Parts: sequence; structure tokens; C-alpha cells
Amino acid sequence: MTTVTDIRTITRTPMIDALRLMAWLSPTYPVGAFAYSHGLEWAVECGDVRDAATLGDWLADVLERGAGRNDMILCAAAHRATEAGDDAGLAEILAEINDLALALAPSRELHLETSQQGRSFLDATLRAWPCPALTTVADRLNAEVAYPVAVGAAAGAHGVARAATVAAYGLAFVQNLVSAALRVAPVGQSAGTTILAALTPRVAALAEALHEAGLDALGSATLRLDLGSFRHETQYSRIFRS
Repeated sequence: MTTVTDIRTITRTPMIDALRLMAWLSPTYPVGAFAYSHGLEWAVECGDVRDAATLGDWLADVLERGAGRNDMILCAAAHRATEAGDDAGLAEILAEINDLALALAPSRELHLETSQQGRSFLDATLRAWPCPALTTVADRLNAEVAYPVAVGAAAGAHGVARAATVAAYGLAFVQNLVSAALRVAPVGQSAGTTILAALTPRVAALAEALHEAGLDALGSATLRLDLGSFRHETQYSRIFRS
């Protein structure tokens, strides 16, 4: 018979941590990721993404030179701050990381994308996976919470390994965009799966390089995507919010 002590021990194993990340970053988690394309819909509209090859190139750029890379750094920073404990400086540090993450969203739509998902993620996790450390984190953050900050802080509060958290976040970032591509780009499921498989090692390499990186490592070079996110706001026909 499994006792309460046994259950507490089980919930702290690496396997449970891995399953927790899979649950948090799955398409069924109630954050509304299906509603956002991170500018991909405009990239398809203007012809930047027109087949599997151009989709793979676009995704690689976003991952390694754009928001994917920055989000992984911000996720790691929030995890590190939360893992350090509830000292007097935690509130200020987390608020600064969150403010920076929100400021890095260059358009209204991308700001909504990260803040809506972040708030929804934190609220859902507080309900389903409550713990005192996560409650403390929630008290330290304002109404608007950037998605990578919410994920990193939740994982840090639950003691999930930082490198694994950053890697899982990066892969979920790519998966969400592949899912969007299947709905808006001339790409089928087989091609999408192949692209995801090709990018997985690059996600792992980024996570290895960035999970200890500081905020000084932030930076992006996806200007066309950023400008496209502004144009998407007035795109005549669209199915995504970004």
C-alpha cells in the first residue's frame, strides 16, 4: 500500500519532473498556444514561408536568432531567481526579469502572445500543481507575466532541473510553431515532423549553452519577423492572434 510519505517521495523523482514538464508544455495545457503563430501567418502571406524548406529555415532563425533563444535565456533567469529562495530580493529580481521579457516583445500582438500565455500558465499551474514556493512567486509577479518567466519560475519553485526546463521550453516553442504551420502553410504532417526532428538537436545545444547564461546574453536579429508582426495586425484575412 502506498503511503503519503511514499507519494511525496515519488513526486520528487526525475521521472515525475520530466512528466510534469511534458504536461505543462503539452498542447492540452490551458494557455491558448493554438491561437498564436508568432508572425508565421504573415510570413506565409508575404511568401517568406512557402514550403517545408523555407519553413525549416524560418523556424531555425526564430529559434537561434530570435524569440526562441531569448525566451530560453529568460526562462533560465526566472528559474535561477526562484531556485535561490524567498529572500528579500526575490520580488525585485523576478519583477525586473518579467519587465524585461515583456519589453522585448516588439509589437502589440507579440506582447499579448507572451503575456496572455504566461498569465494563463501561472494560474493553471497554481490550481493543478500548488506549492508554497509557487504561491510566493505568484505573489511577486504582476498581472502581466511573460510566458518564459512563468514557466521558468514554476519549474524553479518545484525544483525541476534548469537545463531540462530550458530544453523542454525550447522544444515546445518549436512544436507550437510547427502546429501553426500545419494550419496556415502548404506543409503536411510528415514534413512538419521531419522539421521538428531536425531542429531538436539544435534545441538541445541551445539549452546546454543557455541554461547558465545571464541576461547580458539577450539579443535578436529577426527584424523581418518583428516588422511582419506589426503588419499582421491589419492583415485582411487571418486565423491567428499574432
